[in-house]
Amino acid sequence: MTELQHLLDDLTNTRIWLELAALAASMLTAWVVCHLLRRGQSKSSVWFGRYTLDGFLFPLLALALVYMAKLAVAQYQPVALLRVAVPVFVSLAVIRLVALVLKGVFPNSGWVRLVERFVSWVAWIGAVLWIVGLLPSLLAELDTITLAFGKTKVSLRTMLEGVVSSSVVLVVVLWISGAIESRLLRSHVSDLSMRKVASNVTRSLLLLVGFLFVLSAIGVDLTALSVLGGALGVGLGFGLQKLAANYVSGFVILLERSLRIGDTVKVDGFEGVVSDIKTRYTLIRSSSGREAIVPNEKLITERVENLSLADSRVLLSTAVAVGYDSDVPTVQAILRDSALAAPRVLRDPAPSAHLSAFGADGLEFTLWFWIADPQNGQSNVRSDILIQVLNGLRAANVDIPYPQRVVHLKAGPTATPRDPSDTAALVD
Repeated sequence: MTELQHLLDDLTNTRIWLELAALAASMLTAWVVCHLLRRGQSKSSVWFGRYTLDGFLFPLLALALVYMAKLAVAQYQPVALLRVAVPVFVSLAVIRLVALVLKGVFPNSGWVRLVERFVSWVAWIGAVLWIVGLLPSLLAELDTITLAFGKTKVSLRTMLEGVVSSSVVLVVVLWISGAIESRLLRSHVSDLSMRKVASNVTRSLLLLVGFLFVLSAIGVDLTALSVLGGALGVGLGFGLQKLAANYVSGFVILLERSLRIGDTVKVDGFEGVVSDIKTRYTLIRSSSGREAIVPNEKLITERVENLSLADSRVLLSTAVAVGYDSDVPTVQAILRDSALAAPRVLRDPAPSAHLSAFGADGLEFTLWFWIADPQNGQSNVRSDILIQVLNGLRAANVDIPYPQRVVHLKAGPTATPRDPSDTAALVD
């Protein structure tokens, strides 16, 4: 008699109402405990989700209560319904953990939904195989299928267990590192760049420890990794040299704090704000909305203008031309007042206007002014000032010249009249 037949017989022959009551009591207790623990917590978290029931804590706590109820009911009668509920809650807990952790770590990634669906299918198929009793037979069959890697033979079951263990460790590491970053680093590390490097180092160390733990759990000799380390060193020396240099440069930038997230920089003629510093590259976003991906090695080995490193203030200028008959002090006062009328222009140092050149069409003035927020754009503040200048000059009746050119026509030698007979010949 198969496991499925045993299950069907138990469902029809036992007092099912007792198991239903135990299952309902377990789920109600789990919901009440989660609801009480949720008070004062964030609206969306891995433990509680958005509505308590979609969090990770509810299926985990329900699984523990159902399992204890199963052991208690088994003392009086065969267990059927609670035996089915255990794999169901195991699958639900796994799905909730993977989905909520990946959404929290990668909120804007499109592949998270695909991974969630894949994990859901695998978890529910595993639960069905567990319920009908085919899972032990399937694992035993996979254990007989071996793959040879040199002199070492590895069963398909061992490889599958290694993949599952690695995935679980990866999810747990992402969860722990995300919790450390959100709870500990944000409250104790105010600098965004230092928080970034601390988060990257913590995540890398946890992944390394988890990876070694998984290899040890599936029976891999860790001493064999020395050969892999030597091969990796040779690869870094040749093909991966640039890649390794970018990763090392990323950590150097974060540790030295030569560039910080939010700084206004100019790299290779491209000016913008540092929006993020990755371990391999840095994202720089300009005021026009364009975003440049700059390898970290370039930021270490080449000249980079950091407009926010010592002082966030930036000196800007704009040129204005007026007629030659204009009063110079009046024009200078209009230019200074126009700059001060812009809210983003600093009062200290104060704007200044100077006569810079005698142009071909008029007197050329240069207006200098300071701003403290270059990340908000420079063309817009220039536009505001030039509008104020235009209105001020028109109100003061100051002539604004436009290009004028005088063309002198010189009389040439008198043309010799053509013979009429030549014209007639041409017509013929």
